[in-house]
Amino acid sequence: MVAALILVVMAGAVGVIVRPGPVDGWLDALTGEPARTTPAPAPTTPEPTPTPVLVAAEADGAVPDAAAVKAALDPLVNAKALGPTVNIQVLDVASDTILYERNPASATTPASTTKVLTAATVLAARGAAYRLETRVVAGSSPGEVVIIGGGDATLAVREGDEDLFPGAARLDDLAAQVKKALGGVKPTRVLVDTSLFEGPETALGWSDDDVSPGGQVARIQSLMTNAGRIEPVHNEFGGDPRYTDPALSAGKLFAKMIGAPQTRKGTAPGRAADAPPSADPAGPWTPGAELGKVQSPPLVQVVDWMLQQSDNVLAEVLGRQVALAAGKEASFAGAAEAMAGKLGELGLPSDQAKLYDASGLSNRNVITPALLVETLALAAGGSEPVLGNIFNGLPVAGWSGTLETRFATPSDNSTAQGVVRAKTGSLSGVNTLAGVLVTRERRVLAFAIMAKGGADVLAARAAIDQVAARLVACGC
Repeated sequence: MVAALILVVMAGAVGVIVRPGPVDGWLDALTGEPARTTPAPAPTTPEPTPTPVLVAAEADGAVPDAAAVKAALDPLVNAKALGPTVNIQVLDVASDTILYERNPASATTPASTTKVLTAATVLAARGAAYRLETRVVAGSSPGEVVIIGGGDATLAVREGDEDLFPGAARLDDLAAQVKKALGGVKPTRVLVDTSLFEGPETALGWSDDDVSPGGQVARIQSLMTNAGRIEPVHNEFGGDPRYTDPALSAGKLFAKMIGAPQTRKGTAPGRAADAPPSADPAGPWTPGAELGKVQSPPLVQVVDWMLQQSDNVLAEVLGRQVALAAGKEASFAGAAEAMAGKLGELGLPSDQAKLYDASGLSNRNVITPALLVETLALAAGGSEPVLGNIFNGLPVAGWSGTLETRFATPSDNSTAQGVVRAKTGSLSGVNTLAGVLVTRERRVLAFAIMAKGGADVLAARAAIDQVAARLVACGC
């Protein structure tokens, strides 16, 4: 399945440590240095060759013994806190050896571990350096301008907002371009074109409370600011209030910036083949001529934010990019179909997932632990270098993202802080964790733990963390 690769780590010895860029902070934790938690600087086009997450080397220790791993994990996997259903798989990446499994092919509610598949498929489909573009063009009559949503949900409103998504494109920058392009033409109204995305704006399996007032997600539209948030703030718990119509709200903010008195939904006019690419303030009004555009940071950074913050809106717009790259409609159904197709192209068992969204918020999604593990192992193996970018975004135990406060109790779990890098997942009665770790014998393991039925979410999370922490500590 994957090439034989392993992390090169020389703890407590004099020598050179090979430090792959995407997991620089993760490796720091193994050598006693502070981990880096901010995304790497944005790459520039043309697309760079991604740095492999794991460096080819001879295995640093013997493959763990499966019988010993079973003896170590069975009592933890049987913990009452996890509930009656626990499906799990653990794989030694370098040797492609399954060390432990329980119902690995059972379709299980994944919650936000779905985002592992979203990250893998969008990176494979678009590449790490791809950028999302928000454009404004001249409307059909003088003074009418059309803002066209390109699916960049990280778009900030003004300077300062980009702290939510550092380096994000800004609506006020776009407005300044348009005002300059209009010259002496007075803006009359703004049309908001959201035609890039199709179909329903919420997915099957979403609760109305997820959108408002819960704020776990917004209606999925191709134009929005700050991932649909009313305020540019991310709250780990409790959700972030979202606009009921993110696109129209963004259009109204933009109209105010350029001084247009009206805003409504509409579509951009077609541009004649001989029309100039941008409007000339001194020339005639040209419908469809470009008045301004801004671009998102490279896709790899958007993926980082999606994974670190477990941002459902970013996951959904990224899923639609997989659909667009495949020539399918940018909808929930189109994204699910395209993601399955891309998994198949990568040699992964796409039939082991049934998706209704790209974020995992839908309670109808099912994924097997085996598919999550194979995806992570492929990303770690080096045969698909672009997938290695996943590990830069995965939260680090006890340090960043949705794992920042995890692996604290019981005290045995703290030994895994800085060593486990994984995506969390939580829905009512569902708790999951999927990622990679390094054992004390320097073996890289990929794992997926998917539990259902635990009554106490905090106890269930601690019990899942205990399984991962035992793997870290286990010489086996």
